[in-house]
Amino acid sequence: MKKLLFWAGVLISVALLALALRGLRLDEFAHDLQNANLIWLLPGIALYFVSVGFRSWRWSLLLRPLGVRLPTRRLFPVVVIGYMGNNVYPARIGEVLRAWVLRRNEGVPMSSSLATVGIERVLDGLLMVAFVVIGLPAVPGLSTQAWPAVVVALLVFGVAIGIFLWMAHAPAAAERIVNAVAARFFPERFRGGLVNFATRFIAGAGSLRDPAAAAQIIAASAITWLIETGKYACVAHAFGLSLPFVGLMLINGVSNLFTVIPGAPGAVGTFDAGGILAAEALGVEKGLASAYVLVLHVALWLPVTLLGAYFMVRQGVKWADLGRMED
Repeated sequence: MKKLLFWAGVLISVALLALALRGLRLDEFAHDLQNANLIWLLPGIALYFVSVGFRSWRWSLLLRPLGVRLPTRRLFPVVVIGYMGNNVYPARIGEVLRAWVLRRNEGVPMSSSLATVGIERVLDGLLMVAFVVIGLPAVPGLSTQAWPAVVVALLVFGVAIGIFLWMAHAPAAAERIVNAVAARFFPERFRGGLVNFATRFIAGAGSLRDPAAAAQIIAASAITWLIETGKYACVAHAFGLSLPFVGLMLINGVSNLFTVIPGAPGAVGTFDAGGILAAEALGVEKGLASAYVLVLHVALWLPVTLLGAYFMVRQGVKWADLGRMED
């Protein structure tokens, strides 16, 4: 089953990439790559790691209602290890990996920390939809076609954040439903573990109970993604692209929303297809758009993967642990 899911993801990535690269002239693509001023990658990579620092700060805010008060510097290596796991294993297994490392290092139950990771992903999804909405006026011809997809994405992520808010404000009701479902549909030998996991997961959603804390978490999310868009701008400068910041927000939003589609590890193919289609919609020629997104993706993937591998070795996490997380 694991191999089947892996190859299904690879096929989806290949299909999306083939769609995005249809009509690409390799000579133009190679020319644009050769003429890029790659020195701009350095400030872009620096900005990306600043955004990872803000992600670590956001996670520290989400963990506080669980009684976990950890400084950002302690969480930063754990977050980077998680991103490395996402980049080398399918199904975003890095999210489970960082919850496992946090439990090993700090004793935080995985079920509770996974709830905070789930909140992160939903907030990121909502922000990416917001980035698309903000960027769509830069492509008037695309607005009418894109709105149905935007509305669907808003509904999906809106319902998800609504469920987390309900769990945060009505944990007793959520636990009663879990107990009723477990008693109705699961054999007795599984009920205890399921209920225990769900109870801790519901506790993790308590991060959203305090409006002031929730506002901080949302602000941290917005700052994170705006800084990361700065990296998109740096790589655009490397290729001589003069795109408005809202256009770069559109590329950021579309490329990351495409990664919700199951695909190959590291979002290979899914991220690239979304980014190329968005860049083309902004008037960038296919060869240049493809070269830009390829370099952008490598600059997003390689540095954090290398640093994650370094932190993994330094903290004594073994590659076999990643395999167990995948299982």
